[in-house]
Amino acid sequence: MKLKQRMVVLCAVLLLLGLAKIFLLDGGEGTAASRRDLRAFRKMEAGLSLSRGARLTNTLQSSWEIASQWVGPREVYPEETPELAAVLTSLSSARIERADVGYKGTQLKALLVLDGGQKVVFKPKRYNRDYVVEGEPYAGYDRHNAEVAAFHLDRILGFRRAPLVVGRYINLRTEIKPVATDQLLSTFLVQGNNTCFYGKCYYCRESEPACAEGEIMEGSLTLWLPDVWPLQKHRHPWGRTYREGKLARWEYDESYCEAVKKMPPYDAGPRLLDVIDTAIFDYLIGNADRHHYESFQDDGGASMLILLDNAKSFGNPALDERSILAPLYQCCMVRVSTWNRLNLLRSGALSSAMRQALAFDPIHPVLAEPHLAALDRRLSGVIATIKQCMEAQGPDNTLIEDRMNLPHP
Repeated sequence: MKLKQRMVVLCAVLLLLGLAKIFLLDGGEGTAASRRDLRAFRKMEAGLSLSRGARLTNTLQSSWEIASQWVGPREVYPEETPELAAVLTSLSSARIERADVGYKGTQLKALLVLDGGQKVVFKPKRYNRDYVVEGEPYAGYDRHNAEVAAFHLDRILGFRRAPLVVGRYINLRTEIKPVATDQLLSTFLVQGNNTCFYGKCYYCRESEPACAEGEIMEGSLTLWLPDVWPLQKHRHPWGRTYREGKLARWEYDESYCEAVKKMPPYDAGPRLLDVIDTAIFDYLIGNADRHHYESFQDDGGASMLILLDNAKSFGNPALDERSILAPLYQCCMVRVSTWNRLNLLRSGALSSAMRQALAFDPIHPVLAEPHLAALDRRLSGVIATIKQCMEAQGPDNTLIEDRMNLPHP
């Protein structure tokens, strides 16, 4: 065979191999990676529906002890959690022992201690479900229901990097005031027949309190991560300036990712791929406010990027803020496992899974229908972006095999 013919045949073979990889990872079942990811997806589906009022059985451990033991360097909870419904039920019903103003931050929250000494963060309801937050993609108050929805999306995507969250109704008169600190009590007031509080934070104002309906306040409770896993705060490399007329470097430098790849902890280990996973997660929920992020301390870059503080999400279902995806389309790389999971959630499967997962929560319905439709639409945009990267540089340079599993201590 002449050299020219051989080159034509070789090019054809390489093209077929590339197309085969795309096909097999585009919802197919042919590779070991895709078969493994399909099995994980089926496990997620099987455990998606949770029973209301579930209780722990055949164990002497408390819900808090079980949840604490779940945490590892690369996950907040494991792939299989038969006790999850019982832990969330405890979170939504346990007696409140103490209530105080929230920890440092810009938004209103309260720090509660539940029966057994478990700390949780309470974020109160600010908006009705159908309220649309206009303006910048990071505008408005925190949305308590967004915290609940984001936790269940984390389950569905298989990231398992978000702390446990559940919705809860709290009687401010009988459950909070008797155990509240003076500092928190001093921020309580009454508007009409409704009990309100404004707490203590950077943007907290007496003129802008959160109000209950009568004495019953709807909100979300986020389980505090165990103290044995201290957190380390990092500035997000794709953070915004929040200054009118001033752009961050990533907003004008399309080669910015190459500079990020030279900086620790993004020059080695899983952190950069975590940032890209997080960009996909944030784009789906409409969160353009992740200016910082947390990992576990002294991790050498191996810890996961923890999906904390997701309340600036699900504000405007009509707004698809593409700039949130900058880490993805500038680096043009994504985990094989993430790509496989996204493909399994196409054609309405994502919104269907969310409806199923959220049906358990005490504040159901958690999301208005337009937000669920937005999830499916945005997912299509993410998949299209990844396909553009594969077309530009090939699947081998786009789809990265990275399944780092660090053992629990």
